[in-house]
Amino acid sequence: MSSTDQNQPTSPAVAAWLGATLPGLGLTFGIAVLATAAHRFSGIPALSPLVVAMVLGMALRNLVGTPGAARPGIGFSLRRVLRFAIVLLGFQLTLEQLRAVGLPGVAVIAVVLAATFAFTRWAGRALGVEARLAELIAAGTSVCGASAVIATNTVTRGTDEDVAYAIACVTVFGSLSMIAMPLLGEMLAMGPAHYGIWVGATVHEVAQVVGGGFQHGAEAGQAATVAKLSRVMLLAPLILVLGTLARRGGKAAHGAAPTPWFVLGFIAVVLLNSALPLPEPLHAEVVALTAFLLTMALAAMGLETDIRKLRAKGIRPLALGALAWLFISTLGLGLVALL
Repeated sequence: MSSTDQNQPTSPAVAAWLGATLPGLGLTFGIAVLATAAHRFSGIPALSPLVVAMVLGMALRNLVGTPGAARPGIGFSLRRVLRFAIVLLGFQLTLEQLRAVGLPGVAVIAVVLAATFAFTRWAGRALGVEARLAELIAAGTSVCGASAVIATNTVTRGTDEDVAYAIACVTVFGSLSMIAMPLLGEMLAMGPAHYGIWVGATVHEVAQVVGGGFQHGAEAGQAATVAKLSRVMLLAPLILVLGTLARRGGKAAHGAAPTPWFVLGFIAVVLLNSALPLPEPLHAEVVALTAFLLTMALAAMGLETDIRKLRAKGIRPLALGALAWLFISTLGLGLVALL
C-alpha cells in the first residue's frame, strides 16, 4: 500500500473532527473576544476577562441554551485549551522571582498557602460542604483564584457547578480584599515591601493583587506582583500532590483521577524561561495568548454551568469562602508582621 493510500483514511477523520469541534471552539473564542474587549474598554483593570467570560457563558447557557453542535468544541476548550494555557503560564514565572522574594518571603507564601488549603478543607467538612467543592474553594483561595480552581479540577473532578461556585467565591472575596487591604495598610502604617508581600501572599486573583498592591505605591505593587507570581508557581506541586492522593483514594464515584501531565509541562516551561527568557516583545505576546486561552476555557465552563444546580448548593459554600478569606488574610498579616 502506498503512503498516499495510507493517509486517505486520516483525512476524513480529521475533517470529521474539525467539523465537530469548530462550532463550539468558535463559540468560546467569540465569548473570549467579547470578555477581553469588556476588560479593555471598561477602564476597570481589576475586571477579570476570565470572570466576564464565565458570566457570559452562563447567561447564554441558561437564557438561550447551548447548541448541541457546539458541545464537542466546548469540551475541547474546557480540557485541551485549558491545559495548554496552563503550560504557557510557565513563561510568566522564573526561579529568579523566588530569589527576589527572599527566603523569609517564600516561607510566608508557602506556609500561608498550605495552611489555608488545609484549613479550608477542614472547615468544609465542619460546615457540611461537599468535599470536591471545598477542595476547589481551598485551591482558589490559597493559590491563584479562577486559574487555580479550573486547574485543580483536572484532578478533583468536581461538577461544572462546583467550579462555577468556587470561582464566584474567589471573585467576591478577592475583590473585597482589593478594596479593604489598601485601607488597612494605611491604618497599620505598613512599609511597601511588607504590604506587598501581604497582598501577594493572600489576595486571590493576579488582577486583584495588582489592583490592591499598586494602590500603596509602585514599590508595594511590584513586591505584591512578584510575591503573587511566586505563589502561582506553587500551583504545580499542589496539583501533583492532589493527583497522587486522588489516585490512591480511588475517587470511585468518578473513576480514577488522571495524572496531570500538563503540570510537568508547566514546570519544564518555568525552568526553560529561567534559563532562556523570551525576548520582551515575544514574551508580551505569549502572556496575552495565555490570558486569552484561559478566558476561552472559562467561557466553556460558563456554557456548561446550570444555574439551577448552582442555586441548589445553598449558602454553606459561600460561608466557607468567607471563612477561608478571613483565615488567609489574618494569617498572612500575622506572618508578615514577624518578618
